[in-house]
Formats: sequence, structure tokens, C-alpha cells
Amino acid sequence: MEHLEIELKFYVSDLDSLRARLSNLGAVRTGQSTLEHNIRYETEDDRLLKNKCLLRLRKDRQTTLTFKSPPPEKDDRFKVYRELEVSLSDFETMDAILNALGFFRRQVYEKRRETWQLNDALLCLDAMPFGSFLEIEGHPDTITQGIRDLGLAWEHRILVNYLGMFEILKKKEGWAFFDVTFDNFADVRFSFERYRHLFEAGNNG
Repeated sequence: MEHLEIELKFYVSDLDSLRARLSNLGAVRTGQSTLEHNIRYETEDDRLLKNKCLLRLRKDRQTTLTFKSPPPEKDDRFKVYRELEVSLSDFETMDAILNALGFFRRQVYEKRRETWQLNDALLCLDAMPFGSFLEIEGHPDTITQGIRDLGLAWEHRILVNYLGMFEILKKKEGWAFFDVTFDNFADVRFSFERYRHLFEAGNNG
């Protein structure tokens, strides 16, 4: 099924405090914390990256294949993508099919995610190997209302995806690894707070 994915991210220093705020607002927790294992696929000539597209196979409690591409119209206020997504029954077979079609594993990334519902907004509390974040997805009006309800600052919103953040952090910190996994970060001493200003969108939009 295809739809426009409209979302924003915010860096969160304390997920427990955020959970308390969500509960006080009457938000409903819709999913337990789940470890996601994601594979990003690419062509030999990096065609997907050059066209700002993403082909991803995800395994958590289920298996999902997702293709993201730029939207018909750009909106600088939000991160917007056209999204095609399908649920699958067999992770390994889909991986083999993609390889047979000429796509190869470019990058692996992981996160721990729990989901909440606040009115019509989907809220994801994401623990990435390099920091914790809130992702708010929904209609633009729903997102902005959620931001107000949570007392978040509009200028602190993040429009960069997690892999884009990692690429910038990798260059800044000189990390030699390419996969964004908890094992790779096990011995890394790092604070996202030092770099958050690089990702926050400010008052643009």
C-alpha cells in the first residue's frame, strides 16, 4: 500500500520522562519495546541513494519490505516520503529474492522501538545505538498539535533520517564501522548532545 509518510524527529535525553508525559496526556502505548533489524539495499552504481530512495527489509515481530522515494511536492517543515510497504512471511527468502534481482546488502542498522498513540498521531520512542529519539508521524496538523501538547520546541525538530545522522556522526567521530548496530557501539563513548545542533532544523519552515 502506498501513502505519504509525514513525520518529525526530536532528540530525547530521557525516555522515561517522555513516557511519563505521554501517560499524563492520555496517550496509549500500542506496542512493547521491540528490537528492529533492518537491511538497506543498494545497486552497484548506488542508484537508489542518488535518487534519494530507500529499499529496506525489516525484521522485528514481523517482516516488512519498504520502498521510500521523494514526494511529488516538497515541504520543508516536515520529513516527507512516498512509501510503499508490504508485510511478508519469510525474511530470508525475501533477502534472497532481492539479491537475485541485483540488489545487495549495503548497510545494517538496528533500533529498539516502542509505539504510542496520541489522538491521531503515531509516536515512536526509538533507542538508536547513538541516542534516543521521538518520532511523530501523522497529518501535519496532528503533528504540530502533538508537539504543542508535549511542550516540544518547533525549532528543535529533526528532518534528517537515522542513517543520515549516522553518516555525519561517523565523519565527525572517525568511526571505522559502517553498520549501525548495538554491538558496534558497545565500546563507543559518545554523547549525541554534543552534535544535536547539527541536525535541528531551527525556525526554517
